[in-house]
Amino acid sequence: MLTERTGLPISLAISGANLHDSQALIPLVEAIPPIRSRRGPRRRRPGKLHGDKAYDHRFIRSYLRRRQITHRIARRGIESSTRLGRHRWVIERTVAWLGGFRRLHRRYERKGTHFAAFATIAAALICHRRLAK
Repeated sequence: MLTERTGLPISLAISGANLHDSQALIPLVEAIPPIRSRRGPRRRRPGKLHGDKAYDHRFIRSYLRRRQITHRIARRGIESSTRLGRHRWVIERTVAWLGGFRRLHRRYERKGTHFAAFATIAAALICHRRLAK
């Protein structure tokens, strides 16, 4: 899941339990819809992407550079991931919001597309609740 700074989900994908997070990042970034701006053209990429040590791979850094996305990824063995803690809690909170939906708490569906549809509906409800305030 990719979220914006306040925790609203922007992109959501379902994968197997044995898929590493770094392999799922590129499809998530490419699935970001164009975001309407108050003036000027629509934004087709995020301004900055924060990630923990799991995303510290050369192919991810080069992909983000090619897409002209500024990245802040903790390096393995050099930096501690505690510096990114203030950004990480936003993702954890959004995952907790998704866990609040009974259907998503435990996977009952056999097909992944059905589970993805329920997760998308839940993300839309989260966005609606946050923007209605």
